[in-house]
Amino acid sequence: MTRFIKEISSEDYQKEVLDQSRAVVDFYSTECPPCEALASKYDALSEIYGEFIPFVKIFRQGNRELSEQLDVTGSPTVLFYQQGKLTGDKLTGGVKRSDMMRNIEALLTEDELKAARSKIKQFETETDVMILGGGPAGLTAGIYLAQAQINTILVDTALPGGYVTTTHQVSNYPGFIDPQQGFMLAHYMSEQAKANGVQFRVAVEVNSVDLESKTITIDGVERIRAKKIIIATGSRPRPLGLPGEKEYGGNGISYCATCDAKYFKDKEVVVIGGGNSAIEETLFISKFAKKITIVHQFDHFQANKKAQDTLKSLDNVEVLFEHEPREFKKYATMDMGVVVEDLKTKQRSEVRTNGIFVFVGFLPNIEMLGDRLELDQWGYLKTDEDLRTSIDGVYAVGDVTTKKYRQITTAVADGTIAAISITKEL
Repeated sequence: MTRFIKEISSEDYQKEVLDQSRAVVDFYSTECPPCEALASKYDALSEIYGEFIPFVKIFRQGNRELSEQLDVTGSPTVLFYQQGKLTGDKLTGGVKRSDMMRNIEALLTEDELKAARSKIKQFETETDVMILGGGPAGLTAGIYLAQAQINTILVDTALPGGYVTTTHQVSNYPGFIDPQQGFMLAHYMSEQAKANGVQFRVAVEVNSVDLESKTITIDGVERIRAKKIIIATGSRPRPLGLPGEKEYGGNGISYCATCDAKYFKDKEVVVIGGGNSAIEETLFISKFAKKITIVHQFDHFQANKKAQDTLKSLDNVEVLFEHEPREFKKYATMDMGVVVEDLKTKQRSEVRTNGIFVFVGFLPNIEMLGDRLELDQWGYLKTDEDLRTSIDGVYAVGDVTTKKYRQITTAVADGTIAAISITKEL
């Protein structure tokens, strides 16, 4: 913590925050990875702006009454004040440096802004290996490399864990008798990587990536140069590209049951898809929704038999086989419509529902990587048996690569192989 940051308690809040002309407040918790990710940014920004604005930290768990009064329900939460009143954005979770800067600079005068920005200096960090992506593949690679005493930096635009953090339960990961919550499994992996010495740069913005020179720039200030790079950027849910999908995404249409199923208790929902993710997520949604309608283009599911058998035992699930969605509509809050087409008769009808979940596969996250890497016909990265890509010194692991099966266990295996291959070369 820098000289510009003051740790306070609720008794000091009036004097140190509300009575000040301006203030920035970080509500943090212990054993909180997002708080740890913010801490270094908060320190750095206090050195730039702390001359003009008080930077305050307050332990949320030890000041619950104040936190509840301010509706601070998550850690970290950053609040901005002007003349004792809240202003700007309420930032929480994986807080970005740019979002912090935007809100802070809105409180500065022109002269203060000019003086503060003059303090911003770019710097360079060198490392042996840089891992782009903090899912199971990237974290496993980091663990192996760090245990081999190889200096490793892991960079992620989100918090560590990858897509598994949105999975309700993982029941087939070796070593756990009982099903594990996805976010906890990811947490165990990230804490293990950290304990072994992997350096984290998470919830950052990646400004540029040069795979040939093995350099990236993050948050506009740090340029990281490595001897080897491992791409572990994973994949994201595939959109359908239908009318209404973009407009109502996050506002009636969801791609994450773990995130949103709880909002549909005793409601009706539509699920689009019939593969493993669609059926397994439907099983989770069924714990909340009173009725689920699955829309699937084929005459049978592609999910594993165990999931299908469990689905058949539910009495609140209806299936429209050989149907496809054609349009999404929104009439009001919790009042949606899905126009579906019967693929046999070509007739269209509308299913009214409270919410819509889409699970139709994934797309590789490769946008930041440029166009020099060799891809397969679906846009995934091609690698050899040691996970090398078409660029020398650049490896790719996990769901971003060409592979037959995409599971946590296959991602972990990829991370292991790439790390061992690199260890032998360095």
